[in-house]
Amino acid sequence: MPFLIAVILAGLVGFSFAFLVGYPCLRVRGPYFVILTFGLAELVKFIVINVEAGLGKFGRLLLGAPGLETLYYLILALAVISIAITYYVRRSRFGAALRAIREDEEAAETLGIDVARFKVLAFAISATVPSMVGAVMILRNSYFEPLDVFNPVTSFTIVSMAIIGGGDDVPGPIYGALGLVLLQEILWANWPEVYMIILGVLLVTFVLRVPEGIHGWILSYQRSRTT
Repeated sequence: MPFLIAVILAGLVGFSFAFLVGYPCLRVRGPYFVILTFGLAELVKFIVINVEAGLGKFGRLLLGAPGLETLYYLILALAVISIAITYYVRRSRFGAALRAIREDEEAAETLGIDVARFKVLAFAISATVPSMVGAVMILRNSYFEPLDVFNPVTSFTIVSMAIIGGGDDVPGPIYGALGLVLLQEILWANWPEVYMIILGVLLVTFVLRVPEGIHGWILSYQRSRTT
C-alpha cells in the first residue's frame, strides 16, 4: 500500500474511532474525561497486545518506508494543515459554538446549540491529524510495536505542550511543542533518564506560577508595557 494512502487511512480510522467512543466518553467532564480517555487508551493497548500474543507475533517490521526527507516534509505539511484547521475553526460558527459550550454548556443549550453533537465532532476532528502523525512516526521508526504506539508518555507530553504553551489560543501549543521537542532532543541525546523528571518539574511550575502558559505570559507582558 502506498504510504500516503496509509497515512490518510490512519486519519480516517482515528476520526471514526473517536466519533464512536465520543458519545459515552463525553458524558463525563473535566478530570474524569481525562482519566476515562487515558483508561480507554490503555484498554485498547492491552487488547492489541493480547491479539498479537494470540497470533504468536509481537510487533511489525515495515519494509520500503520512505526516506527521512520525505517524512520531514509530510510532518511539516500535517503541522501546517493542523494550524490552518485550528485557525479556521476558531473563526467559524462551529468555533463560536465550541467557545459557548466551554463557557457554559447549559446556557449554550438554551441558545439552541446541540452540545453533544458539537463536542463529539470536535473530539473526532481533534483525533484525525494526530492519527496521521502517528502513522508517519511509525514509518519513521520502520517498526510497529503496541507498547510504543500506546505509550502514555506520548499523551502526557502532548497535554504538557498545551499547558506549558497555553491552550487559549493557537500560538500557545506551538510554543509548547517547539520548547518541549527541543528539550526532548537535547535530554534524550545526553541524559535520557532525567527527561521525565524535568518535564514534570516544568509542568508543575507552569501550573502554579504561569497558569496562562507562555503565550498568555507574553500577552500579559505586552499589555503591561503599553500601559
